[in-house]
Amino acid sequence: MGDLMKMLGQQGPNSWLETARALALNIARGDDADPNPLPVERQRLEQYGPLVARHIEMLLGVPQVTAARAATRTELSEAALRDWSPLVAPHTSTPPTTADSSDDNPMAPMLAQLGAAMGPLFIGFQLGSVAGHFSETAWSLGAIPLPRESDERAIIVNNVARFADEWSLDHDQVMIYAVAYEHTAATYLRQDGTGTALRALLFDAVQDAQAAQGDIMGRLTGLMQGGDMSELLSNPEQMLEGIELGEETPATIAIDAASVCLRATFDFIASHVTHSIVGPTPLLDEALRRYRRSDAKGEESAAALFGISIRGSRVDVAEQFVREVVTTWGIEELTRLFQLDGLPSAEELLQPAVWRSRVTQSPFA
Repeated sequence: MGDLMKMLGQQGPNSWLETARALALNIARGDDADPNPLPVERQRLEQYGPLVARHIEMLLGVPQVTAARAATRTELSEAALRDWSPLVAPHTSTPPTTADSSDDNPMAPMLAQLGAAMGPLFIGFQLGSVAGHFSETAWSLGAIPLPRESDERAIIVNNVARFADEWSLDHDQVMIYAVAYEHTAATYLRQDGTGTALRALLFDAVQDAQAAQGDIMGRLTGLMQGGDMSELLSNPEQMLEGIELGEETPATIAIDAASVCLRATFDFIASHVTHSIVGPTPLLDEALRRYRRSDAKGEESAAALFGISIRGSRVDVAEQFVREVVTTWGIEELTRLFQLDGLPSAEELLQPAVWRSRVTQSPFA
């Protein structure tokens, strides 16, 4: 125990991030060692990328100065950690746990210190796991609407090709949609207003989403102080007894509403651009709908880390919100989401007219 505490004490303040990176890259490399992008898919990206970027620029009025590039799962995991770790970092500084003076266990102080040191590492394990599994199926960072630290637009073309094969879809159509989605997501998430609003919502949401984790670490410390490690090892489920998981809070409801609205917006614009280039794509549209409601496990876990749900009734409400905004006021009204106060609340998703009245009369309009 003394050696273990010495090792933990010598680690820097960002040791949790190194833990996350090691785990994420190990998962991303997988059994196939994360092969390079398929040449034929890379050529598709290079062929359609400039055309898609021009369409996005005309729709949103924002110059697309950064081209989409082909990337590997490892590169996507690295990019995810770069963008996601600043959102998690404020919650890794946990106060030291004090031992109960009434406890006769002489190991109690050391075990309490170990429990406190394990908290940030636990967050590192969690972040690394979701970043690694996220890259297994996601096409780009745009799958989760979180603030961007750079203007990079990386497409995991091997994942795009696998999706097209699994659903028997035209590869050109799927690639055009994937590039359009990432260009749209990067454009929105790099806007100062959108990014600032998301960071404010995420600070409270991540804290609430990790409240259960804090309860689990407190329970673990208590069981370790009790000294009966054999009981803990034989029945690890006891750490979860009495702990409520997955309950919504005002903070998680707010970030969830904003996020599903952004995802619905990205999807609508990407589909609009795809239809403009190749015509109707009913098979692709249906495949995307089914995939998001059944198979997007990696994206779902990553979103949950930040208190976001990418399934459920609110997703349908957001899609209806976007359609009504476009039908009533035009697709250009979706750029209102660029405003600092442009993201809708859960109540406004049900009342697009109320949202538009507020954002058009806002001093940020």
